[in-house]
Amino acid sequence: MINNKIVVGITQGDSNGIGYEVIIKALADPRILEQFIPVIYGSSKLFGFYRKTMPEVEQLDTNAIKSAGEAHFKRINIVNCLPESTYAEPGEATTESAKGAITALDAAVKDLKEGLIDVLVTGPINKKAMSNEGFGFPGHTEFIQNAFGVKDVTMLMISHRLKIGVVTGHIPLKDVCSSINEEKILSKLRLMTESLKKDFRVDQPRIAVLSLNPHSGDGGLLGKEEQDIIIPAIKKATDEGILAFGPFSPDGFFGLGHYENFDATLAMYHDQGLAPFKALSFEDGVNFTAGLPVIRTSPDHGTAFEKAGRDEADPRSMRAAIFAAIDIFRSRQAWEELQAGKMEIRHKDRPENHGRPGKPQIA
Repeated sequence: MINNKIVVGITQGDSNGIGYEVIIKALADPRILEQFIPVIYGSSKLFGFYRKTMPEVEQLDTNAIKSAGEAHFKRINIVNCLPESTYAEPGEATTESAKGAITALDAAVKDLKEGLIDVLVTGPINKKAMSNEGFGFPGHTEFIQNAFGVKDVTMLMISHRLKIGVVTGHIPLKDVCSSINEEKILSKLRLMTESLKKDFRVDQPRIAVLSLNPHSGDGGLLGKEEQDIIIPAIKKATDEGILAFGPFSPDGFFGLGHYENFDATLAMYHDQGLAPFKALSFEDGVNFTAGLPVIRTSPDHGTAFEKAGRDEADPRSMRAAIFAAIDIFRSRQAWEELQAGKMEIRHKDRPENHGRPGKPQIA
């Protein structure tokens, strides 16, 4: 933190998509700089190019730097980590834009590891183009998980209306059934419960678990995963003190608004969770990676190449991602202070720390 302001790292994503446009629009209000310090990883040249495509956005105070350690607390800071020769081709997935997205992400994660930024917000990328350039990961979530050596994380989609996690993420649909098991469901429930407590200040999180098959398998007629895997996993979670319920058939669960009765929902696979989430919260939806020792969020939309360079991009999800990261950072600080306070109380309550063994003194 600089001057008690949270330093928010923001990666450009694919520079030929709407990444720069939503970043610029999200930071256009001068009051933003009173609340946090933005550090964009990308290119001042690209930033300037896209700002000129938005006539309603006035000149912004920017500060070109080599590292977040040089950030100015009253400027929009830009870490120039791309070659000077870089240029924009709005709407096109190119080799150069994919390489730029990888470079920006690498630089941001390096600074995040070194504590030069407090939280990270990642701009939308084109996964196929990055894979062609040797990225080696299905998406941001897996890359950052690997970078911090974490055994398991979960994609947690959050908005003011609901929170949805997924058991399986960026894998082909044909591989979903074989990838689901009791331990994986249990691991996701543990991660979500811990995150809801420390990142969102929910004292006793209630989590709904969705079924895999239509109508929760109809007693085994439409599949046995509910009976053989999901229900046993929920029972084990309950035995651990996790408030998990289900499995619920997704159609009625969302159609009848049952998700409103829970603090979060665990879906079995990517589209089962993200399709209803985006239908209900597309404008202000945020992708949060739960289970990391650091905080990473992103907008819930993609590169939207068809809108790039046309001043049509909606910045609400990017803005929500930025402020969600800040809120989670503060919640985590409060949680750590609370746990430290509990440890101190337990230490004081030990018999050896009192005047009479076994009986705490009253001041």
